[in-house]
Amino acid sequence: MREEFTDIVGAALEHDPRLAVVLAEISADRFTEAAARHPDRVINVGIREQALVGVAGGLALTGLRPVVHSIAPFLIERPFEQIKLDLNHQRAGAVLVSTGASYDYPAAGRTHMAPGDVALLDTLPDWTVHVPGHPREFAELLRTALPGDDLVYLRMTERTNARSLPTGRGFRTVREGRAGVVLAVGPLLDPVLAATADLDVTVLYASTVRPFDAAALRAAALAATPDVVLVEPYLRDTSTAAANGALADLPHRVLGLGVRRDAELRAYGSADEHEAAHGLAPAELAESIRGFLAVGGR
Repeated sequence: MREEFTDIVGAALEHDPRLAVVLAEISADRFTEAAARHPDRVINVGIREQALVGVAGGLALTGLRPVVHSIAPFLIERPFEQIKLDLNHQRAGAVLVSTGASYDYPAAGRTHMAPGDVALLDTLPDWTVHVPGHPREFAELLRTALPGDDLVYLRMTERTNARSLPTGRGFRTVREGRAGVVLAVGPLLDPVLAATADLDVTVLYASTVRPFDAAALRAAALAATPDVVLVEPYLRDTSTAAANGALADLPHRVLGLGVRRDAELRAYGSADEHEAAHGLAPAELAESIRGFLAVGGR
């Protein structure tokens, strides 16, 4: 996804005079040539994440379209006040592109992990949030985001699905069943498909999670048992309130799976070990989904 990011944005700088890139050292080496050609529109603020977003807000207010990039905790958590004030409050649009996801860089420790990024942005209005599960999906979503003036967050990850699916704001039906609905977000589609291979459940896929596609979830729940499992690659229960809202007038149950809230992992290990510890590997997912839905095989 990072290769797609630098290739697409680098090319777009050549033909879109509105486009500007704002960096805080991360990936600056990937924009060396672009910065030499467009020094006024490729800006590296150094290790100053609050300035990163503040500068982007100022650029947007002049009519430019800033693309802002860093590792997820440095892009969303550290400068959150600037996101709130310099972007949202000023009605200034930007494209925020993170890398590292929840635990892609475990060797770097807790400072480089951001499982709460999507939940944090949920406290602010008007954000479109993309969580692609494949580089091709990321490329499509990025190209769609660049020409606009809205607020967009693209969450890059190194954990990807084997194949891409068509992108769009709606949830996509991957498999139909009768015993419940499992919504898989981004790179967790492949683990979910493996975990539910012998279960009679509907599997929905989301590469865009905000706006939340309440209509698609509701339609799937009405066509099956209205019990829903949300499998998200960030903080568990991030979308539980949205799912409950979509099904508010129906008797239903919702189980949120994702990065655990009840344990701070201090043995950093590998990304695979984090996935298993949070119950997001296929075997652990199968146990949770089967137990919650009380469902047998097909």
